[in-house]
Amino acid sequence: MTISTAPQFAPLSRAAMAARVAADIPEGWYVNLGIGMPTLVADCVPADREVVFHSENGLLGMGPVATPENLDPWIVNAGKQNVTLRSGASLFHHADSFAIIRGGHLDLCLLGAYEVAETGDVANWATSETEAAPAVGGAMDLAVGARRLWVMMEHTTRDGSPKLVERCSYPLTAQRAVKRIYTNLAVIEVTDQGFVVSEITAGLSFDDLQARTGAKLHRGAGLKQD
Repeated sequence: MTISTAPQFAPLSRAAMAARVAADIPEGWYVNLGIGMPTLVADCVPADREVVFHSENGLLGMGPVATPENLDPWIVNAGKQNVTLRSGASLFHHADSFAIIRGGHLDLCLLGAYEVAETGDVANWATSETEAAPAVGGAMDLAVGARRLWVMMEHTTRDGSPKLVERCSYPLTAQRAVKRIYTNLAVIEVTDQGFVVSEITAGLSFDDLQARTGAKLHRGAGLKQD
């Protein structure tokens, strides 16, 4: 019997991905969290750190997702999740919320995505031109209005197809907008050179990561050699 000696790795859980993103958000930033996985990041910022979370339905100072003990049914984020408010939070009109977005007042927007291209193009609202999507939401405004755009997503689809690609095959949300990608396998910068890997999940080699990616990867300066 042959026993494999190949190194084992465990993809990051969604909670671990959220904690990884939260660790990189500087103190004092104003941050919009997109629907889906990005909302988990609000649960990972300690109360003694001032990161001000925005939700496009009219919240500034959003806290973690509500628990049964502190749930207020009238306080929801853009994804209709019940959330909490931090001390000093404010509630305002939808139009005022988009004035914040379009006025360039957000330091960061964190979105989920179906695909990201090596040029920074992002597709996050539909998987075909004929799909009956309920709405694009604020993603298009956020992608171009925030000072920087990061993406948080699984590295591949459920069937193993790459979500980081040379060119998006789905309808675009924005072109050349994404600056950084956090997946369950790596942290990747989007540069003029393309995808530059700055961090890989323990136990996964660069070549293995490349095999799961649909575009050429480049090693970041601080990335450890296999």
